[in-house]
Amino acid sequence: MRASVGIPASIATENSRPALFLALTKPDVSFLVVMTTAAGYALGTQGPMDWLRMAHTVFGTTLIAAGTSALNHYIERDSDALMRRTASRPLPSGQLQPREALWFGASLLFAGTLYLALASNALATLLGILASAAYLCAYTPLKRRTTLATFVGAFPGAVPPLIGWAAARGMITMDAWVLYAVLFLWQFPHFDAISWIYREDYRRAGIQMVSVADQEGTRTFRQILLTAALLIPVSLLPAVTGLAGAHYFFGALVLGIMLVEVCLWTAAAKSNIRAKWLMHATVLHLPLLLGLLIYDKFSR
Repeated sequence: MRASVGIPASIATENSRPALFLALTKPDVSFLVVMTTAAGYALGTQGPMDWLRMAHTVFGTTLIAAGTSALNHYIERDSDALMRRTASRPLPSGQLQPREALWFGASLLFAGTLYLALASNALATLLGILASAAYLCAYTPLKRRTTLATFVGAFPGAVPPLIGWAAARGMITMDAWVLYAVLFLWQFPHFDAISWIYREDYRRAGIQMVSVADQEGTRTFRQILLTAALLIPVSLLPAVTGLAGAHYFFGALVLGIMLVEVCLWTAAAKSNIRAKWLMHATVLHLPLLLGLLIYDKFSR
């Protein structure tokens, strides 16, 4: 246990506790959930936008994601203590007790499921439950056993736009699966870049990322380039299915080519600095792509 990293438990004050519990929800992940769920709802809407129903759907889904993240903190508290970038988290640093995280996460997960069931529909709720279960029961334990964990985790990670679409439309159509495929592929350049930056941390904790056993970076950057390249034709599919038009098609094409260029630039050096730029590029790429898709749909 590395209580010396971050705020020691002995000086943690009551005023700091809300921030500690907020950290358990992984706000950066929650933001991704908010953005993609809202995009799924907006794109799945037929007729006038029901903003209140969308807000309810996003809120319920975010609660489920936050509860899942808190439970992930609880499950991975021992391995988190072995990594420099996570040792200061509330559990390994001793600022919160494991039972607090367990009850907090379970309560959020229950509240989110109930809220989504009451504010949305059964399909959206079922998708939220399945995504949480897959993340906690499949992806999380597999991280210490196989490099395929990243692939497995991409499946629940791409569910939020399906939840939004299901809430708006009451069913899952081909266009919804296209959104799912876009987010599925996008995760690989993003998380592979992160895993390359922190590969020594993952090795220390026994997390089986591709980058851990890939000293030269050959497999890691091959996967980054392959998925980024596949993302281009997949991201163009909304223009083929009729969900979007020509403006989106050419905009998505430019965005996809730019992302591949950043991937190639990063792969040429395989440095942590360039990997951080790639991570930032993916963070910028997704909202631009979804924003362009939404704009194209509602401007026609």
